Amino acid sequence: MKAVKAALIVQNCIAGDFNQNLASTLNLISRAVKKKAKIIVFPEMNLTGYVSGTQIISICKPADQDLINKFSNIARKQNITILVGLAEKAAKNQIFASHLIFYPSGNNSIYRKIHTSPFEQKYFTKGNEIEVFKSHEFNFGIQLCYDAHFPELSTAMALKQADIIFIPHASPRGNSRDKYNSWVRHLRARAYDNSVYIAACNQTGDNLKGLIFPGIVLFIGPDGNVIYKSIEQKEGIHIINIEQSALDQVRSHKMRYFLPQRRSDLF
Repeated sequence: MKAVKAALIVQNCIAGDFNQNLASTLNLISRAVKKKAKIIVFPEMNLTGYVSGTQIISICKPADQDLINKFSNIARKQNITILVGLAEKAAKNQIFASHLIFYPSGNNSIYRKIHTSPFEQKYFTKGNEIEVFKSHEFNFGIQLCYDAHFPELSTAMALKQADIIFIPHASPRGNSRDKYNSWVRHLRARAYDNSVYIAACNQTGDNLKGLIFPGIVLFIGPDGNVIYKSIEQKEGIHIINIEQSALDQVRSHKMRYFLPQRRSDLF
């Protein structure tokens, strides 16, 4: 039965210090590889750091070829998939909240945040593509932070055969216990309603631009139950196991797999 080990990363990301964040990211990848992780997931905008307001204009970075080559080479050499984020400076002065995906093949993809929060909308352009990606025999979607509050997005990904949805966050303020209580309300529903795994991680600590992040990791099974959580407010690597058997158990149950019964003719 197929299974894959993934690493959810909680990272302290200094807003505007790209070189330090990059060095930290490379170190965490190396450590996750030693733990046998095959998919490594970093928080939203971990490379640039996250800020709200006009400061984002000065810290955003293009997803240039040097950056792509660096992570592509690591992914290919280590036979891993890497998910990293940045405030992406794109054409026509657009800024996207983007997550880059690097595969063992050396290829790469990008997800651009579809739902920007009210505080982000003045500065960030919204992405328009709902995609499902594939790594190590599992299909996965990516949502970024505020995206997770819109149930239709998870359903759209499930209808495109997603097995797991990774949800990297840059979610500041509050303590880790309050953040967990906030996340668990809606993320368990996303998993349960769509029979998919949900895996979320967050930035942690002081970004030195006025925001404090409480960290936390949450991994939920396709039955809606919490498999793993961490409310430690410190940087770290959290290993999870994505198993086909758990998906099969739910999806083979006529009264627990709701998606095939959805009235798509009505909505």
